[in-house]
Amino acid sequence: MRILVTGKEGQVDTSLQTLGEKLGLEIIRIGLPEIDLSKPETLEAPIREIRPDAIISSAAYTAVDKAETEAELAQAINGDAPGMLARLAAELDIPILHLSTDYVFAGDKDGTYDETDIPAPVSIYGKTKLSGEDQIRAATDNHVILRTAWVYSPYGNNFVKTMLRLGETRDELNVVADQHGCPTYAPEIARALLTVAQQVVIDRDPTLRGTFHLTGRGETTWAEFAEAIFTGAAARGRTPVRVNPITTSDYPTPAKRPANSRLNGDKLDDTYGLRLDPWRKSLDECLDQLITKTR
Repeated sequence: MRILVTGKEGQVDTSLQTLGEKLGLEIIRIGLPEIDLSKPETLEAPIREIRPDAIISSAAYTAVDKAETEAELAQAINGDAPGMLARLAAELDIPILHLSTDYVFAGDKDGTYDETDIPAPVSIYGKTKLSGEDQIRAATDNHVILRTAWVYSPYGNNFVKTMLRLGETRDELNVVADQHGCPTYAPEIARALLTVAQQVVIDRDPTLRGTFHLTGRGETTWAEFAEAIFTGAAARGRTPVRVNPITTSDYPTPAKRPANSRLNGDKLDDTYGLRLDPWRKSLDECLDQLITKTR
């Protein structure tokens, strides 16, 4: 099975490459200079040449604050490029899997968000990601959109690596404590994506298609997440770091963040039998890799 993945340096596409090799799948990652997602028309030639069995759209513009002043660029990468991918997938009669985000929601719901909740993004980033979802749905029914959140891994840039880096030079940090979400480990996302991809390639059942939520089990706040990171780091020999909980208003940013990013993953479990590991378990695995590497 040949699976084309957009992105070469991201957390998820790197995880897909690593896991795909173990599973005996041919993972073909494309990025610059072969394609430029800010110019969606560059996608057509390589995809027609490769003719994969499935497409995984994982690359994205993820600079949430910068998107507020780069709306056109964010729209091209997060909205129009996935739309082009979906149109090509439809022409080739293959499934497309697309990673979306919790940021499509306003974050004002009391409980967890499920797939029937109406998106209402409060940032340019969230609006462009929703545009990508909408363009995919308009282009082909043969799609699986997976919304995830708070992604971290040993690769790329993410909250865990930032906390560990800051903790090397500081003995305390202020971290927002009134935003709630579900940390999600990129290798676990890759496991789910490849499981889903293998099924939808061979099974045309429409119930396997649609929109699903994909996050690590359990919920937390950024401050509690940071505390867990520093507790785990201290257990592995790092100097302890104190976390001071603050409010969102204490740490203003150009883009508004959802106060509630908790996503309900029951539909994915019911449809595919897929349930990601608890985030604390995955965090331990991530810290084992990161701190061993830095010693």
